[in-house]
Amino acid sequence: AARFISGLGIGASSMICPIYIAELAPAKSRGRLGALFQLGIVVGIFLTLFINAMIQGAGDETWNAAHGWRWMLGAEVAPAALLLGFLFFVPESPRWLIQAGQEDKARTILEGVAGPEQAREEIAAVKSVLGQEEGRFSELFQSRFRTPLIVAVALMAISQFCGINAIMYYSTKIFTTAGVGVKDAFMSSVIVGLVNVLFTFVAIAFVDRAGRRALLLIGLAVQVFALAAVGGMFQADVKGVLLLAGILIFISAFSMALGPISWILCSEIFPTKVRGRAMSIATFTIWTSCYIVAQTFPMLNDNPSIGPAKTFFVYAACSLAGFLFVLAKVPETKGRSL
Repeated sequence: AARFISGLGIGASSMICPIYIAELAPAKSRGRLGALFQLGIVVGIFLTLFINAMIQGAGDETWNAAHGWRWMLGAEVAPAALLLGFLFFVPESPRWLIQAGQEDKARTILEGVAGPEQAREEIAAVKSVLGQEEGRFSELFQSRFRTPLIVAVALMAISQFCGINAIMYYSTKIFTTAGVGVKDAFMSSVIVGLVNVLFTFVAIAFVDRAGRRALLLIGLAVQVFALAAVGGMFQADVKGVLLLAGILIFISAFSMALGPISWILCSEIFPTKVRGRAMSIATFTIWTSCYIVAQTFPMLNDNPSIGPAKTFFVYAACSLAGFLFVLAKVPETKGRSL
């Protein structure tokens, strides 16, 4: 029950944060600020590796089975409390304030972020859109929103079916399967986490320069080759540094493109009154896809007739499908008004 309740909190915050950032940020830096959301996630994953290792090292296997896991889950209280405290100093979304009839408050916030002139333009644009849209959930399924909804759902699904969280959740198991010792497998997981963090900074640096679409195409192309190479190495029983390098190249490509840009694009491609509802569908898609990947990876990996080689080939095929989808359907949103 506790895990279910915490899941509700994570689900809500992962939907609201990208929307909030997009609605507060100036268009010229919206991508960089949106990528900070992903940076927060990957830094958290990286720190968790060390926190859990410290807790695990505090006792033997019996102690960990009885108490260690409780400390691991209990440690989540600290960042959650810190975030809750910071939220008291966070302004409301100016677009929501305009929608709620509190234009003066919205103007004050927008002027502080973007200056008086851009604030006036933004308020006029939002009011114009609000006058046109009714904002019902059923509107999302009308023909004019069908393409952005398909883009949002497809990007979120592909971002999981490429296997990123199979690696993040089961990295130790993957490297153990590849013949790496347990201690080295933990260090490999640390390296995976570090690369994940570092290449998210690439997205922050280039998402508002190169654009969302270009980064997605580059990242997905690299993912296809890296995942196919990892599958080939498992098939050929290649172990050690080469296998780790293939996985790190995939992590690098994901962290600079599909990881952060999926959230950014989904928060950009819908108008104000349906953005929250659309983002709830996108968030439901990503966490459902994540659950499917987390549940199926052990079954695929441990199945003698499938094994890790074919599993990574499947992830490569999903990345290829993502590349073709972005090429055909995903628009460029760099510098565009919400």
